[in-house]
Amino acid sequence: MANSEFSYVKNFETPDSLPLSNWIVVRIDGRGFSKLCKNYNFIKPNDKRAINLMNSAAVQVVKSFHDITLAYGQSDEYSFIFHENTALFERRSAKLSTSVATMFTAEYVMQWRDFFPEEDMKLERPFPTFDGRCVCYPKKSILRDYLSWRQADCHINNLYNTTFWNLVLRGGEGEEEGKGMSGTEAEKMLKGTFASDKNEILWKRFGVNYNDEEEVFKKGSVVYRAYDDEEAGNGVKDGENAGASRKMTAANPKSKTQLKKERKRKQKARIVIEHTDIIGNTFWDKRPYILATKKRDVYKE
Repeated sequence: MANSEFSYVKNFETPDSLPLSNWIVVRIDGRGFSKLCKNYNFIKPNDKRAINLMNSAAVQVVKSFHDITLAYGQSDEYSFIFHENTALFERRSAKLSTSVATMFTAEYVMQWRDFFPEEDMKLERPFPTFDGRCVCYPKKSILRDYLSWRQADCHINNLYNTTFWNLVLRGGEGEEEGKGMSGTEAEKMLKGTFASDKNEILWKRFGVNYNDEEEVFKKGSVVYRAYDDEEAGNGVKDGENAGASRKMTAANPKSKTQLKKERKRKQKARIVIEHTDIIGNTFWDKRPYILATKKRDVYKE
């Protein structure tokens, strides 16, 4: 940037590089999606087309940012996990959040017709947009608690919404067949209820067993890289001792050439979408490479 008498204005910029050795979560959220769902008559309580569109947009984001180790989505939000050692954009918060949010928005809009081909679903202004924010987590255990929080939120919200919309669309006890409650009546009925109460309402009044609902609705979507060979991203095999791997990495730090090869390997990896439990240990034990410690990347994108 050329120096001039006006260069002093750079002093007003606020440094926003995020602290080192922290896992960075960029969470994007849809703006005004309640209105969007209403305008396009999304199916209640869950529209599989809208969920698939969110997942497809997320896959493209993961493909584009090689330092994203995992993404988790539910409803109109997605969380993208950048490795604790990422050097992308010099770890600048604004750069990370805006880059992810704008790419996700672009993919969402451009892929809309692939999932909503009907003429009456043609996308019109104001187009869907997503905002983004960065949050740092200094430990893997805290990062996992964050992801557990989002998945627990998915289950709680989905159980409520499933019960609410059955009451609104199909009616409550004593209602005429096919005549539903008003939204206000349904909210009043569900106020103060526990999960067991909602399960009972679904089963006794509508014959709905919540356990039979699709996993994507109950657990959300997990997006990550899968490798066809036994060795995963940093050379840790399933079941190997992660601590031993860290010692090996520290004793034999990767060269710039090796890091570039690893980057190319990530580009060849399959991007997988699963609807599975990430609160327990099974998912992580089978894929230790996702949160594995590795040498700081020396390349920049």
